[in-house]
Amino acid sequence: MTQTSRPVALVTGASRGIGKAAAIALAEAGFDVACTARTLNRGEGIDDSDTGNGAPLPGSLEETTELIDAMGVRSMALFGDVLLPQTMVDAAMTVIDKWGRIDVLVNNAIYTGPGGMVRLVDLTPEQLELRLQGNVITQLILTQAVLPSMVAQGGGTIINVSSHVAVSDPFAPVGEGGWGFGYAATKAAFHKMAPMIMLELGDQGITAFNVDPGFVDTEKQLINKEKTGLAGHYVGAPPTVPGNVIAWLATDPEAKGLTGSYIRAQKLALERNLHPDWRV
Repeated sequence: MTQTSRPVALVTGASRGIGKAAAIALAEAGFDVACTARTLNRGEGIDDSDTGNGAPLPGSLEETTELIDAMGVRSMALFGDVLLPQTMVDAAMTVIDKWGRIDVLVNNAIYTGPGGMVRLVDLTPEQLELRLQGNVITQLILTQAVLPSMVAQGGGTIINVSSHVAVSDPFAPVGEGGWGFGYAATKAAFHKMAPMIMLELGDQGITAFNVDPGFVDTEKQLINKEKTGLAGHYVGAPPTVPGNVIAWLATDPEAKGLTGSYIRAQKLALERNLHPDWRV
């Protein structure tokens, strides 16, 4: 074990998008950052979504960790697939074994395969089962694996990247500005985790947050929003908006007053001046 004098964060799904932005923001805040994703190396990213058709996607853990290393803190790139929960647990145990602790877990990775942006009548049971595994069950398994060490060290923070779809209904069907039942139902289930953590473990030094990033122009979103019918309906924020909010929640003492609550990242970023106004 190589102990670290800095706090340690584990960010899932950090090869691109919100996960990458959160990992970089936490590194800027002084964390050593471990990252998981399926895409380890440049050029390996594949879009497996309903509209992706296997097209290449930018981003990799190699690129994320290079940016983190340049800040003078340590990084760790670890394979993790939400459909293979043991890979996520193995990643967390590797971080604890090598760095001695995990102070912040950011549950950001989700299953991105088919079934998220299809109409209810077209959703197959098999697609929903995969989405439940990748969006709810694996996050539970990973969180259960990390919590004992957090309690033993006197505390820790779980930040769950939730979604507006977990608490709201679409104004239109999929393809016309709305979203699919498969995505919304699993995000709604995942949304219940943070309040439960606070109720059961808040008195043992554990804090937990649900972060709704809002509509974010991730690499994948920019590529696919015309195909999914989302273009023109929403103003997208850059991934650095939820990324900065996640780092603030992990570091600022004032954030403890928001534990267990539903955090609207874009609103909080503007109220707290955590990010330049992107709406212009």
